[in-house]
Amino acid sequence: MNQTEALSVVRSLANGVDPETGEVFSADSIYQRAQTVRALYAAAEALEKSERFERRKQQLPPKTGEPWSEDEDRKLLSGFDAGRGLPDLAAAHQRTQTGVRARLVKYGRLAA
Repeated sequence: MNQTEALSVVRSLANGVDPETGEVFSADSIYQRAQTVRALYAAAEALEKSERFERRKQQLPPKTGEPWSEDEDRKLLSGFDAGRGLPDLAAAHQRTQTGVRARLVKYGRLAA
């Protein structure tokens, strides 16, 4: 079961509905108790946040968040000194422009 499917099940339970049959749970069901409903809504919110994080992560360049090697630093500084722009450097290093900018600030090539 993936997160999207799990979220659908948890939302259904939180709304007092059997996720398989679509039937509304009886008033005396554990799924209708306030504590249970609050817990299920909290679980649904956590799954939604996780899902958003994973979607965002998939949109980022592959090396985002990884440590920079000395060789990569040298290539970055050399490329910057040769006049390459941030978008080009970010693409070449598989990093975000923000990550490249931070590295250039660290080495004094850009002002903070």
